[in-house]
Amino acid sequence: MSVNLTENAIPAIISGDVNAKPLVQVLDVALVSNTNNSQQQRYRLLISDAVLSHHAMLATQLNDRVRTGRVRKGSVVQLLDYICTPFKNRKIIMVLNMETIIADFEIIGNPKPSLDSDLPSVRAIADNTVENLARSNNTSNTISNSAAQNASHDKAQNFRPTIQPPYQPPPVYKGRGAVVKNEAPARIIPIAALNPYQGRWAIKARVTAKGDLRRYNNARGDGKVFWFDLLDSDGGEIRVTCFNAVVDRFYNVIEVGKVYMISKGSLKPAQKNFNHLKNEWEIFLESTSTVELCPDEDDSIPRQQFSFRPISDIENVDNNSILDVIGVVTSVNPSVPILRKNGMETLRRILSLKDSSGRSVEFTLWGEFCNREGQQLQEMVDSGFFPILAVKAGKVNDFSGKSIGSISTTQLFINPEFPEANSLRQWFDLVGKDSASHSISRDVIPGGSKNEVRKTVSQIKDEGLGRSDKPDWITIRATISFIKTDTFCYTACPLVIGDRQCNKKVTRSGNTRWQCDRCNQEFEECDYRYLLQAQILDGTGLTWVTAFQEAGEEIMEYSAKDLYMLKHEQQDDERFGEIIKSRLFKQFMFRLKIKEELYGDEQKVKITVVKVDKVNYSSESQYMLDSISKFCRK
Repeated sequence: MSVNLTENAIPAIISGDVNAKPLVQVLDVALVSNTNNSQQQRYRLLISDAVLSHHAMLATQLNDRVRTGRVRKGSVVQLLDYICTPFKNRKIIMVLNMETIIADFEIIGNPKPSLDSDLPSVRAIADNTVENLARSNNTSNTISNSAAQNASHDKAQNFRPTIQPPYQPPPVYKGRGAVVKNEAPARIIPIAALNPYQGRWAIKARVTAKGDLRRYNNARGDGKVFWFDLLDSDGGEIRVTCFNAVVDRFYNVIEVGKVYMISKGSLKPAQKNFNHLKNEWEIFLESTSTVELCPDEDDSIPRQQFSFRPISDIENVDNNSILDVIGVVTSVNPSVPILRKNGMETLRRILSLKDSSGRSVEFTLWGEFCNREGQQLQEMVDSGFFPILAVKAGKVNDFSGKSIGSISTTQLFINPEFPEANSLRQWFDLVGKDSASHSISRDVIPGGSKNEVRKTVSQIKDEGLGRSDKPDWITIRATISFIKTDTFCYTACPLVIGDRQCNKKVTRSGNTRWQCDRCNQEFEECDYRYLLQAQILDGTGLTWVTAFQEAGEEIMEYSAKDLYMLKHEQQDDERFGEIIKSRLFKQFMFRLKIKEELYGDEQKVKITVVKVDKVNYSSESQYMLDSISKFCRK
């Protein structure tokens, strides 16, 4: 059987002709990037047109062609999609798509290495080959017919060419990148085909996540940075990072969910400490980069991409791994403040996820997640509805069992509309709601939060809580016995500094205005915030506590402003007194922060209420039964 490769295909490709689909032969296949991750392995080919040979890199999405033997030494292939880019005074061909015509064939001709540095002569040869390349589209059909006619002869020689089915090319986007000088528009390529060896490229992708604008200071001075993640129609993902002046150009342009055409950025190795995407590269935009919004919605690009892991699999996942998980929220604990190592306080809220694998896991929300999605989830669960929660990019923790926590790149989707969520909802409503599940996280007090410490009032003094360098955080079930009414709230500054409200005490400036000494400004309206001082007691003793805004509202069930107006503006002392009395001898679950502070020259232990919850008597009964069982075992 004779095979005719496309004449002068190598010089034509090197000269920049990417419209033809030449027939070439693979002379050699080499693995040049050997990693444990099969998605990051790279293969280099030596391809030939029977006269000249040239090196080419295989796009990672074609790696399986080599692993399965469909592309090997001697294979005759048709290049369907490719580019040629300069690299270190050479040119290298990137093969993005191809079709195997004959899987195994003897070497055709006596090809010599091409001299791609001699571009004038290469271009001269290429000028005479355009017509030949145009005819090469019919070559595969000719070879297929020839192979059929000689089938019996091939069998006699124990040779059976592999004929691939006709290739259906993927849709080609009509949009083009920016045109510079007299250059042709950059070709749109899949994200998976991006690599640092390409000189010009364009991608069309949807923004799936966007980081906050962050400012930093290092040896080079002050700077700012933000990132966003992209997803294309082939499922490829990559992170894009912008610094300083580039931030000013693109931060307000980028919107999550929108599709953009992006070109002219540099590719660098992904920083896996901060980048969880399955891509070995990330894009850094520069002053010459272009980002163009695609106004027409492209349904071929999904809005988000998940790789959900069953909760049962998480038991065997390495610590600090980043993964996606979906489950039914069966319990939500209140937010509690946590003191970080840097001395800053943040919020933490723990909830429980359950799926059809028969396992459940703790998922910890940090920071703003607690007040946004966390509060919404708690309200749903408290109302008797158990929502579906999809977690994109949660971080695995293996401290005393396995759990998952949110990080800065985590995304949460409550009751999403996709098949996995619908299947989970049907399972839970029919079976899962009443079925038991085994927690892969460490045991916690029913209804309590992770690391929760239950104490009594007398233990605060007996154990010297709050007198160490760090505050103590405890939970107490107690009853309110007395509330001070003379200074139950204060007038506060309503101005916002950065992302936080000032909240400092303000004073009257004239008859109608308020003044904040910290902000050095005046305003007509102020805020009213609780500074509630109360006595709480249990069966072991009583103590004074201070409740600020959120905790005060939980106790009083009125806003501080409403009670202030009732007492000081309307002067309805009778109604005000009734409200105060109605809150006495009510039992709550108090989350307390206990810390010794200096008042004048005296050290005093200050007890602050950070969270107030109504007593869940079912959970408390279970807690008491467990406590009795543990006591009896002793």
